[in-house]
Amino acid sequence: MNPIVATRIKNARRLNGLSLQDLADALGVSKQMISKYEQGQSNPTSEKLIQLAKLFKVKADYFFRPHQVEIGQVNFRKKASFSSKKQDSLKERIRLEMENYLWIEDILQIDYSFENSIYGMKINSADDVVNAVSKLRNDWKIGMDPIHNLIQLLEDQEIKVIELHDVEDSFDGLATFVNDKYPVIVVNGHYTVEQKRFTLLHELGHLLMNLPECDHKEEENFCNLFAGEFLFPRDMLIYEFGPARNSISFEELGAMQGKYGISIQAIMYRLVDAGIIHENKRTVFYKTLNAKPELKRAIDLPRFATPEKSERFQQLVYRALSQQNISISKASSLLNRSISELRESTMF
Repeated sequence: MNPIVATRIKNARRLNGLSLQDLADALGVSKQMISKYEQGQSNPTSEKLIQLAKLFKVKADYFFRPHQVEIGQVNFRKKASFSSKKQDSLKERIRLEMENYLWIEDILQIDYSFENSIYGMKINSADDVVNAVSKLRNDWKIGMDPIHNLIQLLEDQEIKVIELHDVEDSFDGLATFVNDKYPVIVVNGHYTVEQKRFTLLHELGHLLMNLPECDHKEEENFCNLFAGEFLFPRDMLIYEFGPARNSISFEELGAMQGKYGISIQAIMYRLVDAGIIHENKRTVFYKTLNAKPELKRAIDLPRFATPEKSERFQQLVYRALSQQNISISKASSLLNRSISELRESTMF
């Protein structure tokens, strides 16, 4: 019995969103036999392994590769329609992505270690969140300035970012630690740049903050505050808008969205949190949006110039290829690009 093969079959089935019966029907065996494969009670024949490889679109050696990735507790940011089966599939996809990521780092002899400098700060109030963000910004040497490329900042801080471009809109993002060592944030690549940035930082809050025991809603509120404070710190809100306002123009809000990379809706929440406007002003704002669809469409437009793309993994693969650490066929597999495309992009 081979436990590696058993686990690989189970992971691949979950990755593809198949039930035991679905896989049994595809292989022409019983559901009980698939269960035996996954429990390590029976090994599939060579013929069945080839069938599995074709079905899952992997090479046969996939089923014999030792596991390198253990995914920790996962914090999903999702809508209710994102089912548990879809969550399981996504976890397995992240496992594969991270196996490739860690493999290429190992080939290049890269060994990063992440240090969470705010772990010792207990979060019990909004002021605690503000103080944690201030310390993190200082530790990362970014002061109070707008962050022009958030993904690059996170990757420079040894946080791995994975963008997924073929997932449903019901999935926003998630955060976890891999092998109890590597912080990972996954985000929906379809979202607008402002949505993507807020989601990345919301998930960063889940990863880094030492939150109290509280219900899900309060935890989400803490992480939303973390994201808003990180993107548009309270001191900069007061600097840009003044300490107190009775009204604010759409032009001001749009200009700040373009400068700080945070949506107008999120800015409205930040203005209330900072005491610059009264909460009833935000209520009026949303009532106005509901009454004027054309205004809502205008407010929902992206205005931040930096596209926010994760390119580190791709860069590492090209580096390994250029240094002849890996073959062009392996690079093709890792990047999901044809060998001819890679040859054209390799100048010297």
